[in-house]
Amino acid sequence: MPAEFAELELGELGELGDTIAEFEGSPINVAGGIPGERAVVRIYRYRRRRKDIISGIVSRVIEPSPHRVAPRCGYCGPCSGCQWQHIEYPVQLQFKREKIEGCLGHYDSLRETTVLPTLPAPDEYYYRNHARFTVRMGGQLGFSNRITRRFVRIEHCMLMDPVINGTLTEFQDRSAETTNMSLRVGANTGDLLVQPTFQNPDIRTPSGQTHYVEDMMGRELRVASPSFFQVNTSQAENLIRLVRDGLELDASDVLVDAYAGVGVFAILLSPYVARAIAIEESASAVQDGKSNAEGLRNVEFVQLKTEEALLNLEEICELTEAPDAVILDPPRTGCHPQAIESLLRLKPRKVAYVSCDPPSLARDLDVLVKGGYEAVRVQPVDMFPQTYHVESVTVLHLRSA
Repeated sequence: MPAEFAELELGELGELGDTIAEFEGSPINVAGGIPGERAVVRIYRYRRRRKDIISGIVSRVIEPSPHRVAPRCGYCGPCSGCQWQHIEYPVQLQFKREKIEGCLGHYDSLRETTVLPTLPAPDEYYYRNHARFTVRMGGQLGFSNRITRRFVRIEHCMLMDPVINGTLTEFQDRSAETTNMSLRVGANTGDLLVQPTFQNPDIRTPSGQTHYVEDMMGRELRVASPSFFQVNTSQAENLIRLVRDGLELDASDVLVDAYAGVGVFAILLSPYVARAIAIEESASAVQDGKSNAEGLRNVEFVQLKTEEALLNLEEICELTEAPDAVILDPPRTGCHPQAIESLLRLKPRKVAYVSCDPPSLARDLDVLVKGGYEAVRVQPVDMFPQTYHVESVTVLHLRSA
């Protein structure tokens, strides 16, 4: 079938960071554009999950935006990992702030909430400490385009830590014994984790490690291969500072770190509180967390789902009154409704909500604000430069009765 092209006006940004354009009477996502541009777009028609889908990719820009820049990476476009490398960085930051403002604006309770300018990343490139490569055709490492599904061989990724790129070179064309490969590195330690275990004698780098070690704010943290850890270490440290300052922690406070992972917030904020309780359902993460908290007498772990732990927190942790501060750092889907309900029952004075998904953040904040909290401010954080993803920290205070 011959390639299909259309000349389109590119409108506002959609959920995946693509522009939205009108085609055949319906809106479609167009990758590689900027709002306000006019471009020749290659049309892709495909079927996924029993649905017919039409998407587009910019082929040639006719009327470019003043904010368009030349991508630095030769894979930009075919790879699809960097959705915004063609947009100048300050405008990326503004788009991320506007994304959060737009999601909050869907709720009457949140329309007056202050959203601060996005905190820039210290490094616009080479910031990722974790890569997941697809393996194809004789052990080639690369990524698959999310629209075309075409495999793109990668020799050097400009988002990845230099240690990952160096390791990629050694494993390229030697990894045919698997279909997927994960590389994780401690940005501050250089400690490397390679999964799975490789048997190829031509590979000299050790593989199959169970964990690696990272250093954050002067403390070593063990991270097992299944455990979640932020992909941008320097911005993760900024998250810690934002949460600490936003909660105005006191030496007498009881702090709850919900969806705690390996316990980064609880451990690094423990010097500022009387007691830190980390809640996490993953056994591997809790094991890491307990190892990371060794020597800290005021840190404890509860291995349960957050909604289950908050439901009976007083009994589980022998609390005589509500915790003073709670950190919510849920997955992309946001908090379980029962977790929000239990939090409203507990009524901690201060809450910090760390989110990587503006729609689920807005949904949960609406419930919290209607339940008696004031959303003081939202601080967007650019954890993922050159992509549409945005992290944020929202500070909430319990309103006086």
